[in-house]
Amino acid sequence: MVDPHDTQGDDEAHVRERGIRAILDDLAVGDPNDLLSLRDLLSGLGRRAFGMLLFACVLPAFIPIPIGGAISGPLTILIGLQLCIGMRKPWLPEFLAKRGPHRHALQKFDAKMSPWLAKLEHLIKPRMPQILDLRIASAVTGVLLVLLGILLSLPIPLTNYLFGVLLLAYALALLERDGALMLAAWIAGAIAVVVFGVLSGALVAQATKWIDYLI
Repeated sequence: MVDPHDTQGDDEAHVRERGIRAILDDLAVGDPNDLLSLRDLLSGLGRRAFGMLLFACVLPAFIPIPIGGAISGPLTILIGLQLCIGMRKPWLPEFLAKRGPHRHALQKFDAKMSPWLAKLEHLIKPRMPQILDLRIASAVTGVLLVLLGILLSLPIPLTNYLFGVLLLAYALALLERDGALMLAAWIAGAIAVVVFGVLSGALVAQATKWIDYLI
């Protein structure tokens, strides 16, 4: 299992100043058929590991297959729940920790996103750490990720890319330690929940279904 306790070492010190584009470029080098386990992706990232895990879990939402959201949604919910209860590093059961994207999937994503990430690097930077470090702030992020994960897992037409881009903002905020970006992601996430969840009735219907199932 991925250890949920916060153990920071030399590897974390090495990656602390490196942005997501540099990390992706490194991961993209190698045999395209190699499987990059989630355990390996999170290694050495310390508290930034939630961002990398969310980043990896959102990738299926950008694959043009009907079940993309059904894969990314539950994984996003799992991350959100861990943030809600205040975990400092993500925990994964062994059957998930040893799975992950193949390198060719990251290579394609890196090729598409690298130009955009290069531009974003001038805007995204470590700032307003209280938005990321306060217990209540972590809980707010977790709740929104749970709600967005539920919406992503539902068969709402033409929303996978929309929710995927929004969740990437959360991932980048966590990875780059950017509290200002996280604040913007909160606002956008709340709007998405209201528009696509509450107003459409999808979120309420799914919550009612789960409550009935549990009862």
